[in-house]
Amino acid sequence: MTDTHCHLDFMEPDETQAAIEASRDFRAILTIGTNPVRNRKALAIAEANPHIWAAVGLHPTDAHLLSPELEADVRHLAGHPRVRAIGETGLDFYWTHESSDAQYKALDFQYRLAQTLGLPLIFHVRSQDGGRAEVETAAWLMQHRPSRFVLHAFGGHPGLMEVGLELGAYFGFAGPLTYKKNAGLREVAAQLPLSRLLVETDAPFLPPEPHRGRRNHPALSRFTLAKLAEIRGLPVEQMESITDQNAQECFGF
Repeated sequence: MTDTHCHLDFMEPDETQAAIEASRDFRAILTIGTNPVRNRKALAIAEANPHIWAAVGLHPTDAHLLSPELEADVRHLAGHPRVRAIGETGLDFYWTHESSDAQYKALDFQYRLAQTLGLPLIFHVRSQDGGRAEVETAAWLMQHRPSRFVLHAFGGHPGLMEVGLELGAYFGFAGPLTYKKNAGLREVAAQLPLSRLLVETDAPFLPPEPHRGRRNHPALSRFTLAKLAEIRGLPVEQMESITDQNAQECFGF
């Protein structure tokens, strides 16, 4: 198993340790930094556990923190051998009061850094207004065409899917794939190339069925993997092998 997106630093220390112990048999886990403090926490966890790697960056809800000093800090951390991606970055018009201008500046910086270092760029895309973030992200992607990128917790937006397929995106699926109301998302997962699929948790958020309402952790990605295998009509072991290989090709672990 590989969990390509979680936030182990968002957990209490005992909870983090329990989550790590429960996933000792995993091939790899990528824990994601979101701001200067959390980048260092994620990297410290990765340094202490050989099956865990880190991403560093600036979440769109923290875009106001961008400064020359922060850029220098992220560049420094990104050179660490345990860092395998930049982000998560992107556009969020759901939670945040950040201006779109600030979010685009943070996205552009992280894009340039990922391109320079040859690392994948992890996108967070969320709207509350019918898909503005998805539409604008698709337009940004067509203009900038990053070399390697992940659409994290992909929600199934058709325009973003079309652009992602054209540009060779990886599509990360988390707990919502298992939710009863998300038949449309399962239809999308059935259409995408097998070589583009990733399994993630976004732990401690987005727990899969039958664990909704509880705290998520990487070991629960097995439920999302099983649903993805069911959707594609494949044995779980084969889907595990496919998504592990995709994660290795994307992140290099």
